[in-house]
Amino acid sequence: MRILLALFFALIFLQISGQSIICPSCDTKNLKQAVNLAEPHDTLIVKSGVYPVVDLEITKPLTLIGEKGAILDGQNKSYVLKLLADSINISGLKIINAGKSYTKDYAAIYASRANHLLLENNIVVDPFFGLLIEKSKHGIIRNNLVYGENVKEDEAGNGIHAWHCSNLQIHDNEVYKMRDGIYLEFVDESIIEENYAHDNVRYGLHFMFSNNDDYIGNRFEHNGAGVAVMFSKFITMKNNVFINNWGPASYGLLLKEIYDAEVLDNEFTENTTAVFIDGTSRINYVGNVFNKNGWAIKVSGGCYANRITGNDFKGNSFDVSYNSKMNDNTFDGNYWGDYTGYDLDKDGVGDVPYRPVKLFSYIVNKTPETIILLRSLFVDIMNFSERVSPVFTPDNLVDQTPAMNAFK
Repeated sequence: MRILLALFFALIFLQISGQSIICPSCDTKNLKQAVNLAEPHDTLIVKSGVYPVVDLEITKPLTLIGEKGAILDGQNKSYVLKLLADSINISGLKIINAGKSYTKDYAAIYASRANHLLLENNIVVDPFFGLLIEKSKHGIIRNNLVYGENVKEDEAGNGIHAWHCSNLQIHDNEVYKMRDGIYLEFVDESIIEENYAHDNVRYGLHFMFSNNDDYIGNRFEHNGAGVAVMFSKFITMKNNVFINNWGPASYGLLLKEIYDAEVLDNEFTENTTAVFIDGTSRINYVGNVFNKNGWAIKVSGGCYANRITGNDFKGNSFDVSYNSKMNDNTFDGNYWGDYTGYDLDKDGVGDVPYRPVKLFSYIVNKTPETIILLRSLFVDIMNFSERVSPVFTPDNLVDQTPAMNAFK
């Protein structure tokens, strides 16, 4: 019965939805003409070929499908596609030569007030902005490739940029050599999943004023900085990889003015600073791996009631850095690679508490040039004396139950 109903509705859909083919040798060669002639909910099939397209406005529900070799050429003038209606689907297109400007946000695909949008399997080559979405809800952006040739921040836009949106699903996209790979501002109730952002000039992912969002299974590699999260709350960041984000002001994850969030089961490997937190409160850091970073966690001012538990700290130059003698955060049950205590009752928990903040990290914060002394015997003696009798570091910043073995 269900199959018969499905076939019935499919036949009705086919009757009310038309299909047009655009190709260089077809009666319809011009994409703009095909869009203007189409009825709402029609499907346009774009065959292989190069089609000049500048500022093409789609103001009705349409499906635009590009077959292999279908290329839209923006001729370096302006926007290429402008999506200005609900229920528009764009897939399988390669878009080149979108306009670039220092005064306008030209994009290969621009969408405004376009609810229930679908952008999938598109390739965007060297745009100013790749996919620019504004004031839209319930959109899906998946399996797109957006890349540029940018080396300077002021000459580039963002790969995937969303502003004042909600209920977006952004997943399985690859973005590289843009300013920010993915940029979100005032974007709520959205899922950003399984994306690969690498070699971008500024951030792999940058979001501000965006609440109740989930960031799951993404990979941020070799960006100016991995991810910057600012002025947001109720965020979950889980199973992401932050790797090889190096530079004098580079972070795997930067958290500023973030509240009530979860940072769970992420991998931070070979970043200058894995996690930098400033003005963040009530964040749970659980099950993360910090491996071979300069600083694993760097704590600035105004961070309260954060919980750091069940994480692995392996081979970092500094596991935890503090710039204050006050501590209102909980460090409990973590594995510390340089812990030298013992476990007489063999319960897997060290019998001697561990102090993760080294005096030398405090000195380096004050005088960065002293980092050249990192491996010296003098520094080892200084750190040992601070652990025995803390003077400069928070005396209550102690892991009372350090794990004897790594969790992962």
